[in-house]
Amino acid sequence: MMFKKFNQALKFSILLGLFLGSALLSNAQSFYNVLKYGAKNDSSKLATTAIKNAIEAASKAGGGTVYFPAGKYLTGAIHFKSNITIFIDAGAELHFSDNFDDYLPMVKSRYEGVDVTSFSPLFYAYKVENIAIIGRGIIDGHGKKWWDFVEGYKEGQARSKWQILFDGLNKDITLPDDPKQMQRGFLRPPFIQPMFCKNVLIDGITIRNSPFWTVNPEFCENVKIHAITINNPHSPNTDGINPESCKNVHISDSHISVGDDCITIKSGKDAPGRKMAIPAENYVITNCTMLSGHGGVVIGSEMSGDVRKITISNCVFDGTNRGIRIKTARGRGGVVEEIRVSNIIMKNIKDQAIVLDMQYAKTNVEPVSERTPKFRNIHFSNITGQVNQAAYLNGLEEMPIENITFNDINLEAKTGFSISNAKRIEFHNVEVNTELGPSLKATKVSQLIVDGLKSYSPHANSAIVDLNNVSDVFLYNAYPVKETATYLRLSGADTKNISLGNNNFRNVKEAVKREKEVAESPVIISGDKGQ
Repeated sequence: MMFKKFNQALKFSILLGLFLGSALLSNAQSFYNVLKYGAKNDSSKLATTAIKNAIEAASKAGGGTVYFPAGKYLTGAIHFKSNITIFIDAGAELHFSDNFDDYLPMVKSRYEGVDVTSFSPLFYAYKVENIAIIGRGIIDGHGKKWWDFVEGYKEGQARSKWQILFDGLNKDITLPDDPKQMQRGFLRPPFIQPMFCKNVLIDGITIRNSPFWTVNPEFCENVKIHAITINNPHSPNTDGINPESCKNVHISDSHISVGDDCITIKSGKDAPGRKMAIPAENYVITNCTMLSGHGGVVIGSEMSGDVRKITISNCVFDGTNRGIRIKTARGRGGVVEEIRVSNIIMKNIKDQAIVLDMQYAKTNVEPVSERTPKFRNIHFSNITGQVNQAAYLNGLEEMPIENITFNDINLEAKTGFSISNAKRIEFHNVEVNTELGPSLKATKVSQLIVDGLKSYSPHANSAIVDLNNVSDVFLYNAYPVKETATYLRLSGADTKNISLGNNNFRNVKEAVKREKEVAESPVIISGDKGQ
């Protein structure tokens, strides 16, 4: 009896499962093959209209996947609607036209932090949600014609029809401090630019030859960029991934080699950025490799709407000009804060491993106002590298960089850390082996803690730590190697309140060298050996 009941229950479960499965399949998101809408996969004709028709058909059904099977497609701008997935299958290549007219009419866009109406991005979305570009295929922006136009532009030449159109559409835009670029009026389109969108996914694809910035979400929420490859040659402003003024961004498992910065974080430029006042916040960048590029991960210089709550971890930079770079200038305004960088390997870095530069552009000192940028609460840990310079920190006289820490850093460098106009700076277990000069040089810095800083490549003509016009310093747990001539050099009339403790200076010829302009007793020593 029990077996019979069990058998009946099992049959009912199977029938119910088949019914539900059939119902789910009938309601599953449908595929819209672009070939059925007139596209040619031999690139023999422009597929823009066919792709548009496939997107519209999917949209009318409530959403769907626009599918590109293997082959080569030629297209102009592609515009998303809500609930649309673009699926570029393995063996499929989307080649974007280099005819500038294929990116008209102009649309609302953002160009280097300035809100404009300009050429349509190659992939464009405006105020939609639940969109994706996925697959193992290739998209090619054929950017050379765009690059050539910009690099060949001469001031005062006759204006093209595209510049005249731009002029008419942008009469009342808010201009940045330096308006030359906007006045030129020929702004190359980003490759992928969703604006004011929610739930954006870019996964698996390979992207190459972008006309301008490659993946450039603007004012979006919940963005995931995963397992993509970007290859741009040496070319102007072809950054890799530039999420600007977005919230909740995840970038992971990607490989980037480009003509400018690999990944950048931005939030608008000067007055236009402060007018929009939308920060870049809650970003996670992890498990990425970056090769050619001006910087591995760069924040700014367009950061006028603020940048905060950013984590960068488990990445390799091999061959970029710089590793982590945060940059701004007077006039930007905005705050960069709550940044964590950890578990990074840097190889063959042509310039600095770490840059925090508040004087990226030459400017004159001005009173503190909304135009004054701020860098604060930024923390680096577990970084290993072979670089040209360990780090360059350069604050403003009127707004020093504040609360920066370095923990468990190991660098081989031509030159060491250079810090100026900063306060509340800490080093813990940092090793910097330089080819020349000190491991740490600080000028106009206050509240400096140096804990266990070491170098295994001391130099006869320079100290390991060189402090000029610094105050309120605590240096401890140093144990210099035998060849060290001088560990600490003090200079500058404003140097004061230097405390040393628990150091072992037995191997040092001169533990502290005080230049004549330094006050007679700026140093307090406790618990040191081998003075």
